[in-house]
Amino acid sequence: MAYYIGADLGTSALKLLLVDASGVVVNSVSRSYPVQYPRPAWSEQHPADWWAAFMDGVQALLSEVDRTAVRAIGFGGQMHGLVVLDESDAVIRPAILWNDGRTAEETAYLNDTVGREVLVSHTANVAFAGFTAPKLLWMQKHEPENFKAIRKIMLPKDYMTYRLTGVHATEYSDAAGMLLLDVEHRRWSEEMAALCGITAAQLPRLFESYEAVGTLLPAVAAELGLSPEVTVVAGAGDNAAAAVGTGAVNAGDCNLSLGTSGTLFIVSDTFAAGGGDALHAFCHANGAYHLMGCMLSAASCNKWLCEDILHTTDYAAEQADISPEKLGNNHVFFLPYLMGERSPINDTDARGMFIGMRADTTRADMVQAVLEGVAFALRDSLERARAVGIAVQESTLCGGGARSPLWQTILANVLGVTLRMPTVEEGPAYGASMLAMVGDGVYPTVQDCAAKLVTFRTCVKPDAALTARYERAYQKFRHLYPAIKQVFTVLKED
Repeated sequence: MAYYIGADLGTSALKLLLVDASGVVVNSVSRSYPVQYPRPAWSEQHPADWWAAFMDGVQALLSEVDRTAVRAIGFGGQMHGLVVLDESDAVIRPAILWNDGRTAEETAYLNDTVGREVLVSHTANVAFAGFTAPKLLWMQKHEPENFKAIRKIMLPKDYMTYRLTGVHATEYSDAAGMLLLDVEHRRWSEEMAALCGITAAQLPRLFESYEAVGTLLPAVAAELGLSPEVTVVAGAGDNAAAAVGTGAVNAGDCNLSLGTSGTLFIVSDTFAAGGGDALHAFCHANGAYHLMGCMLSAASCNKWLCEDILHTTDYAAEQADISPEKLGNNHVFFLPYLMGERSPINDTDARGMFIGMRADTTRADMVQAVLEGVAFALRDSLERARAVGIAVQESTLCGGGARSPLWQTILANVLGVTLRMPTVEEGPAYGASMLAMVGDGVYPTVQDCAAKLVTFRTCVKPDAALTARYERAYQKFRHLYPAIKQVFTVLKED
């Protein structure tokens, strides 16, 4: 028996899976850690919290198995976060996360002064506030002493790989979201490094997601009770890892993720530009490419409404009064821009908003509006994909929000696509374990691994009448942000 550990380094928690070579999940563990919001729109974490969560979580994960059977470890993880190390490999400052909005000025400089066409020529993408390169420019301006102390620039999951192996490494799917990688040619962009005031020596070595970075450091192996011969593979950004875990690894495959953020992930065998502000053109964990639309607040919108506003964690009870005849007929709309927005509007000033409230608006109407607003915003990215000739008829669906049958129905009909739910729900962690298997030689390719291991438990097809109702509702929704955009600027000035 051989075991593989898949880790998903999320924004709110680390999820660990122990998987055998046949794809059976033997055990799962979750460890939470805090997010700091030192100023409005700022979002930071301490990498030491990630490491503590991993070391504690692995002990629980392996408590009832033969630890000598563990062969390899793979990580999926939150993308874009800036982790900076000094000459002694100590963390210089808290990590600036993917949903941090402090870099509006730097993002505007890159897009408007350096120029979108220049950025696309170097990286295949334009700048978004969450990307790593604008964060480096922000550090250079606002924390010059910290900036001068940087020896290595890393992404969150890659810091974990470094702590495990002592190797400064990253891989193409995560590096593609830094705005420092020449995505088409899969190499660091010297031009972008120079624009950000850094050198190639400060960037980690690039690997494919399924390649072995190294083996466990002896001290780490001893603390975990594992062999120092355990392989650590490079892993993948969380969206690419989720795509692997849901079987979206062949050209034309699509995966929707309904987690803290929401993503539309479309696989391509060949490089294709993303179309400006709308879609990201990134590398995939299978050695190929993908296009992705990403909204910053997805299932987190429902969490915010239920837990912070309504003070309940019983999500199912909040959805119980939303009857089938209400779907597509809601008079309330919700703009899901709690942390600003990326795809496709690229607006750090945007904020969440309920629109259409009346004297007879109910609690259930508001909950429904949040679920629908997230679906409509994902539809915005899907429309941009369709505009460049990509036809999506079917998609897999993963993430915490995907556990809601109601949300499944809303998404399938708002998007007009058939949704398949994988048997294993923990997409990024399962995908990370699959990458570990490929790195260990159990399967020759990521595609072979997915064909053998990924199965599906249910399927939701759109209903023609409901899809028509949601089409009318979406046409109303798509007019709201353009009409209100200037209001967000006024709110920022105040």
